[in-house]
Amino acid sequence: MDAAPRRTGTGTNQEGVRRHNLATMLRQVHLGGPTSRAELTAAMGLNRSTIGGLVTELTSLGLVTVGSAPAGPGGARGAGRPSPRVALAEAGPYVVAVDLGVDQVVVARVGLGGVVHERVRGPVDTDAEAWQVGAGIAALVRRVVRGAPTGAPLAGIGMSVPGLVRRSDGLVRLAPNLGWVDVSPGSIILAALGVDVPVSLANDADLGALAEHGRGVGVGIDDLIFVSGNVGVGAGVVAGGQRLEGSGGYAGEVGHMVFDPDGRDCHCGSRGCFETEVGAHAIAEAIGCPADAVGSLGDVLDGYATPPPALHRIGHQLGEGLSGIVNAFNPQVVVLGGYFRALHRLVPGDIAAGIHARTLPAPLESLVLSQPGLGADSILLGAAEMALEPLLADPVAGLQSSLAEASVRLAG
Repeated sequence: MDAAPRRTGTGTNQEGVRRHNLATMLRQVHLGGPTSRAELTAAMGLNRSTIGGLVTELTSLGLVTVGSAPAGPGGARGAGRPSPRVALAEAGPYVVAVDLGVDQVVVARVGLGGVVHERVRGPVDTDAEAWQVGAGIAALVRRVVRGAPTGAPLAGIGMSVPGLVRRSDGLVRLAPNLGWVDVSPGSIILAALGVDVPVSLANDADLGALAEHGRGVGVGIDDLIFVSGNVGVGAGVVAGGQRLEGSGGYAGEVGHMVFDPDGRDCHCGSRGCFETEVGAHAIAEAIGCPADAVGSLGDVLDGYATPPPALHRIGHQLGEGLSGIVNAFNPQVVVLGGYFRALHRLVPGDIAAGIHARTLPAPLESLVLSQPGLGADSILLGAAEMALEPLLADPVAGLQSSLAEASVRLAG
């Protein structure tokens, strides 16, 4: 006798709706900060009892806490019973964010809400093998995990890489300034740690765009481009509120757009790339910066009160290159990250002049050139957001017992 067909009725649908609502509420507090139940009721369009049940479940999962609403000016409270305040749990789950640069790596323990609890730095030897770099990163991961509250689960590791990262599996196809070709740093780090936790990797500029869009200068902006200067040049694109990644995950390599066909040879094998004119090596050469300080070019530029004369030309070239990006994507905001932050402070007029010289009038009308709202932490926090995404998408599935066990093993 044939088995009766399985029903996918109310129970299944209700479970999916409940998990969706839990995720929506957690993301609301994650991005918006502490809020009242009344504000959650209004924002989510649900009744008070449903909101109360969701808050109770998130509390039982160790994700949020509930307290009294803060008093108003002078300690006064409004009329009626105050709505309880929902905030993220201080000892809740966390992720480890890794911002891999050419000369150094920053590793941080980051909680929900984008709170950086601890960070450490270490040098990167570009002559070292990838497994040696990965082992050094693993040692830094252990250091920040050691300081986590007892019982707090490690939800994942997110890592930025200055290169082409395959979206499907995190394989670094090419990171020329690190000398990497087809390297899997996620596997290397996990092998060195001896644990199995989710690891996600992405291009550094893509993660800068993710963070600035979610909690930086791009909040509420649907069309944004984050241009990163990290020895090389890359861009992360948000179009229509969504990250533009390309079919393989390689979109945004603006540093290798042809800027001058008769220009300098580029390490990518082409000639006259945008990166050869405004990359760190070109800027260092123009201002007489020693070769061993190229990886810290942003700090070098921050030391100038007034720009060296050579920076005026480079600023204009940066603007000219940005004009092609603006013409192609029509962003509302272009965020200048990495050493471009310092360049923008020193020669804003030259950059603006370069943009105006080659940008079509229509896309120029709505364009704003901006410093990162998150300062130097855009990429680091983008790596954290990427690692937190599975937890934010499904708080129940995102909290697995194995993750808490992994945290204990690493801390020990």
